[in-house]
Amino acid sequence: MENTVFITITGVNNYYGKKPFKIGSTVKLEKEPDNRHDSSAIVVTLPYIETIGYVANSIHTVYEGTYSAGRLYDKFDKCAYAEVVVVTHSSVVARLIPDEEVKDKF
Repeated sequence: MENTVFITITGVNNYYGKKPFKIGSTVKLEKEPDNRHDSSAIVVTLPYIETIGYVANSIHTVYEGTYSAGRLYDKFDKCAYAEVVVVTHSSVVARLIPDEEVKDKF
């Protein structure tokens, strides 16, 4: 995978808003192949809270310079992790954590 991959997390206001997102915190990305609205859906979760958003997958929600869910979907198996780097009024930008960094972190 490329050196640094950024994603946009959207839909946060449908769950807990910005509260769960702190700069530097780690979120889990999980493929959601049975999602009836988007076959490339990637749900964003935290332990004990569950769903806190989705990786953006629309030209209207994906920030320029970040990967969409469709572009990211085939780049990992079932789950991956990302580190929050920016929190905006309605979305979050996170950096995908490479597998070798995940092993060091957990």
